[in-house]
Amino acid sequence: MTNFFKNTPISDNLFIEKYKGVEIYLKREDQIHPEVSGNKFRKLKYNLIDVRKNQTVLTFGGAFSNHILATAKACEMLNLNCIGVIRGDELGVDLEKTLCQNETLRTANEAGMKLYFVSRQDYRLKDEMPLLQKLLEDFDLLVIPEGGTNEKAILGCQEILTEEDKQFDYIACALGTSGTFVGLLKSSEPHQHLLGFPALKGDFFKNEIQKYTQRQNYTLEAQYHFGGYAKYNKDLIDFINCFKQKYQVQLDPIYTGKMIYGLYEMIEKNQFQKNTRILAIHTGGLQGIDGFNAKLRSKNNYEII
Repeated sequence: MTNFFKNTPISDNLFIEKYKGVEIYLKREDQIHPEVSGNKFRKLKYNLIDVRKNQTVLTFGGAFSNHILATAKACEMLNLNCIGVIRGDELGVDLEKTLCQNETLRTANEAGMKLYFVSRQDYRLKDEMPLLQKLLEDFDLLVIPEGGTNEKAILGCQEILTEEDKQFDYIACALGTSGTFVGLLKSSEPHQHLLGFPALKGDFFKNEIQKYTQRQNYTLEAQYHFGGYAKYNKDLIDFINCFKQKYQVQLDPIYTGKMIYGLYEMIEKNQFQKNTRILAIHTGGLQGIDGFNAKLRSKNNYEII
C-alpha cells in the first residue's frame, strides 16, 4: 500500500535565465505526478504512508481544490476510502450538473472520493461542524486539514530541498496554508533567505509560521496577491502566457504565477544584488486551470494558454 510514497522524489532545477544580473532557477515539483503533484505529494506522504487499511481519510476543500483532487487520487492508488467535505452546499443541490461542470470534483468523485457539501457557515466551523461530528461517530477517520498542512505535511515538505540546493541565496515559494513554506524554512541553510508570496490577503501568515518554527530567515512579500485568493488581472494572465511561450513552463494563476511575477518585479526594482542566485519552487496546482479559464472566458476575452 505504501509503494506510491515509498521513494522521495528529487525534482529537477531548471535554469530560467540571468535577468539584470540575477540568476533564476525553478524547482520542478510540478513534475512529480500528473495529479498528486508538487507540494500535494509532499504534504500527503507522511499523512498517508502509515494509514490503516480500514480507516477512511477525510479532508476539506473548495470546489477547485488541488488538495481535494490530490487526496482523492492518492487514496485511489493506495486503495483507501476517502471523504471530501466541500465548501458550498449549493453545489450539492444538483450533483450531476456540478460534476458535469467541475472537472476537479468530477475527477475526485471518479477516483472514489465521497463528496459532502456543506454551507459556508458550517464550513468555517471546521472541527466543530455537525457533519464532521456525525462522520466521526460513523467512521474510523483519519482527518487531514484543509490544504493538508500539519506536522506530517511539514515533514514531507522538508524533503523538497536537496544538498544541491545549498548553493542558492534565496528560496522563493507561494503561500496558501504555510505548510510548504515552513518545511522549506526548517530545511534551509543559515545563509539562505526565504521569500514567501502569500496568495491570500491578511497578516496572519507570520503567526501560522511561528506555530511550527522560530526561524526568522524569511520575508513575506505580501503585495503580490492581486487582490486576494484567486483574484487576478490581465497583467498577471499575460505574464503567465508569456512565461509559458518563452520557457515552455506552465504557471498557475493562484500560486506560482503570482510568485514568479513578484520575483521579476522585485528584480526590476533592483532589490537583489548582482550574481544573486534564486531558486523558486513550482508547487504544481495546474489541474484547476481549465476551470479558471472557463470563468475567464465568461467575463473577459482572454485566457491562460
